[in-house]
Amino acid sequence: MAASRAWLARAAAAAVLGFVVVAGLAEAGPADVEMVFLKNAVAKGAVCLDGSPPVYHFSPGSGSGANNWVVHMEGGGWCRNPDECAVRKGNFRGSSKFMRPLSFSGILGGSQKSNPDFYNWNRVKIRYCDGSSFTGDVEAVETAKNLYFRGFRVWRAIIDDLLTVRGMNKAQNALLSGCSAGGLAAILHCDRFHDLFPATTKVKCFSDAGYFVDGKDISGNNYARSIYKNVVNLHGSAKNLPTSCTSKQSPELCMFPQYVVPTLRTPLFILNAAYDSWQIKNVLAPSPADPKKTWAQCKLDIKNCSPSQLTTLQNFRSDFVAALPKPSPSLGMFIDSCNAHCQSGAQDTWLADGSPLVNKTQIGKAVGDWYFDREVSRRIDCPYPCNPTCKKSEDD
Repeated sequence: MAASRAWLARAAAAAVLGFVVVAGLAEAGPADVEMVFLKNAVAKGAVCLDGSPPVYHFSPGSGSGANNWVVHMEGGGWCRNPDECAVRKGNFRGSSKFMRPLSFSGILGGSQKSNPDFYNWNRVKIRYCDGSSFTGDVEAVETAKNLYFRGFRVWRAIIDDLLTVRGMNKAQNALLSGCSAGGLAAILHCDRFHDLFPATTKVKCFSDAGYFVDGKDISGNNYARSIYKNVVNLHGSAKNLPTSCTSKQSPELCMFPQYVVPTLRTPLFILNAAYDSWQIKNVLAPSPADPKKTWAQCKLDIKNCSPSQLTTLQNFRSDFVAALPKPSPSLGMFIDSCNAHCQSGAQDTWLADGSPLVNKTQIGKAVGDWYFDREVSRRIDCPYPCNPTCKKSEDD
């Protein structure tokens, strides 16, 4: 009863600040993390595709981590036309009406053993409901499907709430991270995030499975480039992409990390599978480039690939490695030879017995070593199938 009264008191206090905490006392288990609905953001036009309020999950820091923050952005691809975006209105990819409490693990995990460097930090997961890697900002509502393209406003409203209401403005250490489309967002918003803090705050960025390459597909076309061009045009993203890149390249190219990362001022860590399962399916062998579905089985599992397909995959890996930024003391990398996508959110790939290794180091340790400057961490794995520690991971 006392616990219920305490939760109700927190909820009442939250309501005064303009947001609603949803924890579902009857339904949510002990591992579920509270949801914060930013009701007051709606008036600023910071809304999901369907006009519903933005959401983040928050677990407060404690002890030595009380003034440290890891802000992790959810992934989930992009929508590049009104029809694709309208589909998202019917699920959590485009509407907070369908979002539910969830548990934290991996880089957001609360166990010292399984997440020793970040377990007691303030841990935040920003939910992704805009389809533009948090870059969109179109004032007009799309009338045919009643769509709001406001991803950048969503990002800014949540970050502002963390800074002013939750106390992130007093951070000693801060890490902006994300997976997949959220990993791309961690790169695109990296310097902007850094500039929100005093010079005394240690700020870095971490991209998991967000290093999408500007490569040709199996038919010789730049399919990924066409995706980003449509996303940028639909969502009005150009003005929210890093000007350090857009001053030199067309906006759609500035959705590709290989053109953005060399212009960043903020330290960055890149975690990616060299045989990224999403990129193989959507950059290398997208359905329009494979009308006879000759890659269907290979895309499901690299073990099903024919010798000629494996040659193509090895060339893709070579192109991926070539597109990585030049080494620098502030740049960390963990490029394993796994057929996976997003490896920081699940405990079994982040830091656990049997987690993927490169140079005898697990992902969670490599990221922590880099963040705390314990070592310059740049690990690029040997080609497939050399790494027996790989796991099949899909969490975008």
